[in-house]
Amino acid sequence: MRKAGLLFQAACLCAVTGLGAAAQDASAPDRVAYMVKPSDADSAITQFDEASVVLFNRGAGPNAQLAIFLPGTGGRPQNVQPLLGVVANQGYRVIGLEYDDTPAVVQVCPRDPNPNCSANFREERIFGSGADAPVQNPPEEAIVHRLVMLLRYLDRRHPEEHWAGYLAGDEPAWSRIVISGLSQGAGMAAYIAKRKPVARVVLFSSPWDFQAPPQTLAPWIGGPSVTPPERWFAELHRREKTAALIAQSYRLLQIPPANVLVFDLDLPEGKDVGGNPFHGSTVHMPGYIPQWQFLYGRSP
Repeated sequence: MRKAGLLFQAACLCAVTGLGAAAQDASAPDRVAYMVKPSDADSAITQFDEASVVLFNRGAGPNAQLAIFLPGTGGRPQNVQPLLGVVANQGYRVIGLEYDDTPAVVQVCPRDPNPNCSANFREERIFGSGADAPVQNPPEEAIVHRLVMLLRYLDRRHPEEHWAGYLAGDEPAWSRIVISGLSQGAGMAAYIAKRKPVARVVLFSSPWDFQAPPQTLAPWIGGPSVTPPERWFAELHRREKTAALIAQSYRLLQIPPANVLVFDLDLPEGKDVGGNPFHGSTVHMPGYIPQWQFLYGRSP
């Protein structure tokens, strides 16, 4: 295996089964865990109301950075608790955030003639203000609003934990926040990092917003970013179906090559069931724990 920060080669990663050490990590004895339905944080939220997950170790005080994880299309935050637990062990406070995740961008925009379709889509889902967006959601359903209301809820319920320190007025305090996600959630993370100066961005297998035919990546991917390149980290699985398009996207995003990892573990026995199974495997398999640790780094 090359040193951390370079591409991990297939021969160095062994296939594993089950959740094993990662599942045990998620229930560490010094772990604090909260499950919060979005409607409990804001009664105006009525859709996509599965619980968000809040995890941190007791030693992660109010000066720790906050790591946000956005699941992929149809995903649930509680399904990635082993990954969130590993991130918590890196010294972060961690939130797996529930959000409006269907339909997916790639289900709506590939054949839309507007080259800004996916940017408008993500602007609406994230900030609730997408002009000419092909989807609509009330402003209170937007990702940023959900995060702000969750932080306020946590601060009311647990004032000794100082969750308001991750807010700057009505906005998240982006400079203290690591934004990450899988698939559609990674695309949302990338779009946020383009617009807001986050502490770090971690992308699992996305974005790959495109128009077809042919598969041309959306203009926003190559646009300017207020988060500098050295704060961007990403991975893809060598055998997922859109690997080439994702790799091209990472180059357009100007992510330093040393910050991009290529995963290549085999799937657990019986899990290769068709479709694109390698796409989501990268946030579930404990064989990737060292790579997860590299991607997120440690909270300052």
